[in-house]
Amino acid sequence: MTLSPPQHARRRLLRHGAGLATAAAVGSFSLPSRARAAPRALGLVHTHTRETIDLVYAVGDEYDPVALGSLNRFLRDHYSGQVGRIDPQLHDLLHAVRRALGTDRAYEVISGYRAPATNAHLKATRGGGVATRSLHMDGRAIDVRLPGVPLAELRDAALSLKGGGVGYYPRDQFVHIDTGRVRHW
Repeated sequence: MTLSPPQHARRRLLRHGAGLATAAAVGSFSLPSRARAAPRALGLVHTHTRETIDLVYAVGDEYDPVALGSLNRFLRDHYSGQVGRIDPQLHDLLHAVRRALGTDRAYEVISGYRAPATNAHLKATRGGGVATRSLHMDGRAIDVRLPGVPLAELRDAALSLKGGGVGYYPRDQFVHIDTGRVRHW
């Protein structure tokens, strides 16, 4: 299933994109000024639901609310179906990582939003691999991999941006990226 914003919303964003202001930092890291003025897009494939999404979610400082809603639904808790609000800065961080790697390939998503009940269940059954106050529950974390990009390179690109936390899980084949404080494990 492919989710995307209505075409009129995308055209509106692209049409107005050139005239939008290019303000300073997004979150705790800065996008280059040309990146802030350009359309920002994401491509994602969910490993559990098999859904795909490829959309422009922002141009300049203006986020498209329809696209953000589509991303919220796409990154829902795949266990319960509960939809959370995903931090737009997380999308910006994923976009910046792809740019740093010089690729436009779609991320494979292992986990996006996680409802508190799901998080508690996973913590109880996964032997300590899940944080009690996981940023997944706040829509501020995602577990991903990028086909064609070695996992260590994905980790290093995320670390280089200093946009939040980065966890490296080579055995499970994913990198955790979040918009919390800058740290790594």
